[in-house]
Amino acid sequence: MKTVTGLFDDYRDAQQAVNALEVRGVPSSDISIISNSSTEHEVGDTNAAEGAGTGAGIGAAVGGAGGLLTGLGIMAIPGVGPVVAAGWLAATAVGALAGAATGGAVGGLIGALTGSGVPEDRAHFYAEGVRRGGTLVTAKVDDVLEPEANEILKRTSWVDPDVRRRTYEQEGWSKFDDTLDPYDTAQIKAERLKHMR
Repeated sequence: MKTVTGLFDDYRDAQQAVNALEVRGVPSSDISIISNSSTEHEVGDTNAAEGAGTGAGIGAAVGGAGGLLTGLGIMAIPGVGPVVAAGWLAATAVGALAGAATGGAVGGLIGALTGSGVPEDRAHFYAEGVRRGGTLVTAKVDDVLEPEANEILKRTSWVDPDVRRRTYEQEGWSKFDDTLDPYDTAQIKAERLKHMR
């Protein structure tokens, strides 16, 4: 199994990526989505209110008849703030957070990403992207499906990680810092305006 990951500025683009992966045959149980909760979501009927801030209930409906997006719940990640999340990556991050001492959040999200095969520098970038209002889609796919799954992510308006990372670095960023305050709605809007195509 390989892990494919994409960051999206627009939650709707991430939804399209999840749907396209599911249509291609990637099981909902092998897909995760983590989105800054300050962004606009169109999730319909979800169990998002259950366990707000604790991660309880995340994944409860994952793999159900409605697919991954029906299993969205809310959890908190230090430095990122509240996120809307579902899937195996969210559950892994929650488990790491629950068992970690203070400062373990980096081990939570970044540890979950690196543990699934994402290089550490990319994991820091993806965590920062979510902090700045983005949505992360991660899927475990068979080795032969990896190129096609990456193409699915790219064609649904993903953020080019190399280009965006350079932008972050030009602003003085070097890695995700869970001690920083999460971005608020105004900062997220300003961030999006910077990167509009």
